[in-house]
Amino acid sequence: MPSYSYRTDVLEALVRHGVRPTAHTPPDVIRQFVSDLYRHELRLLRERLRRNEFPRREYFDRVVELRKRYAIISMPLADWLE
Repeated sequence: MPSYSYRTDVLEALVRHGVRPTAHTPPDVIRQFVSDLYRHELRLLRERLRRNEFPRREYFDRVVELRKRYAIISMPLADWLE
């Protein structure tokens, strides 16, 4: 079974999303999970917009903020490891 050594900053970013990989958790599995979380939050944001919970003009800024919180998924997998 392969072993992975994640960078400390990557682990900190993952913990913010409730993800705590072990040394045997493949990075691609984690990225897919975090990507699924991101898409789920995007869908929720869209639903909130449709329910008029905030003005349409705020939608873009909220999407940008969400993307910043999930910046880890734009990082190449090779950079996740030490």
